[in-house]
Amino acid sequence: MPKPKHIKPKRQNAFWRNVLYIASKGEINAVNFKCDMKSELDKDEPYLFLMNHSSFTDLQIASKMLRDRQYHIICTNDGFVGKDGLMRSIGCIPTKKFITDVTLVKDMKYTVDTLKSSILLFPEASYSFDGTETPLPSSMGKIVKLLGIPVVLIRTKGAFLRDPLYNNLQKRKADVSADVEIIVGKEEIEKLSVEEINDIINKGFEYDHFKEQFETGITVSEGFRADGLHRALYKCPACKTEGSMKGEGIKITCGCCNKEYTLLENGKLEAITGDTEYEFVSDWYKWERECVREEIKNSEYLLDIDVDIKILADSSAVYAVGDGRLIHNGNGFVLDGCNGELHYEQKPSASYSLYADYFWYELGDVIAIGTSDITYYCFPKGENVPPVAKARLAAEELYKLKKA
Repeated sequence: MPKPKHIKPKRQNAFWRNVLYIASKGEINAVNFKCDMKSELDKDEPYLFLMNHSSFTDLQIASKMLRDRQYHIICTNDGFVGKDGLMRSIGCIPTKKFITDVTLVKDMKYTVDTLKSSILLFPEASYSFDGTETPLPSSMGKIVKLLGIPVVLIRTKGAFLRDPLYNNLQKRKADVSADVEIIVGKEEIEKLSVEEINDIINKGFEYDHFKEQFETGITVSEGFRADGLHRALYKCPACKTEGSMKGEGIKITCGCCNKEYTLLENGKLEAITGDTEYEFVSDWYKWERECVREEIKNSEYLLDIDVDIKILADSSAVYAVGDGRLIHNGNGFVLDGCNGELHYEQKPSASYSLYADYFWYELGDVIAIGTSDITYYCFPKGENVPPVAKARLAAEELYKLKKA
């Protein structure tokens, strides 16, 4: 297939900006959204808006908060499939997750300098799996220096509790709010180093939604709040078995040792019998990360699974091309498939994280790898499939070890 021609960002259409806002009003009202403006913003000045990424509610919140200005949204390119023209009219700029994208940086510079527009960026790139922040790219400081516009942090609270990724798209009753604050002013950009700017941004993105829920006394009482929780908490801390956990209703249970935990209404975990090894989802997930790191150091980590393969090469469609085999180990990813016509390798140093997702477009859990030209979406199939969360953890730890 021919490589798609690059299209420069075009000025955001005010009509579609209002349509996006109107379409979001139902969700905004349902969560009793409130905003705390900690800094005064000039509606005629371009800003780089950085927003934490908890759920799809984030975009609906942004449509309300930025309604008074032109803004362009950095959006994953799979969101353009079948609606390229509409997405560009709304103000979206396509990019690929966790892939070095020089074209994106040029598009952002053009948006600020030529279109005089603000930019909305979700630097985490993916939704949180465990309610804590995901790694940020080390290039953020350089981008801030290049654009030369103030950096505004939009920090949402409650959006994860409303619609956590693991919970099968089931929305819960939860109020959502946001704090808005300039964290790097225009006059500070020249004075601060890239590393200092990175430190400011990283500090702004430190959070733990489950612990904040407990500390602030927020209640999530839905009877399905633990549905799918095994997607993140895939390893039993009692018997150390992987892939035997099952999150259903308000409980997560190990099918091997039968130990049960309740996800309480206040966000804590509690063992029904015996000790509670980890009181919060984030602490359990952190332990899983440590386990993966040890596997890598001992050359024991291995993902070897059969997958259905879909390919994204343009904005016309996601192409189902067949099946294959995906291997991930200390040397990175190897994907073979399509009756021998497809072979792709990706080293651990290629990216600081991994595009792994739950219930991707309601098709299934997915691992996505690839280059600036093509993305391979790998859907694990078969019984007792290893969780995609472990692959993301492994990719992040491999990257750290290789860089070190």
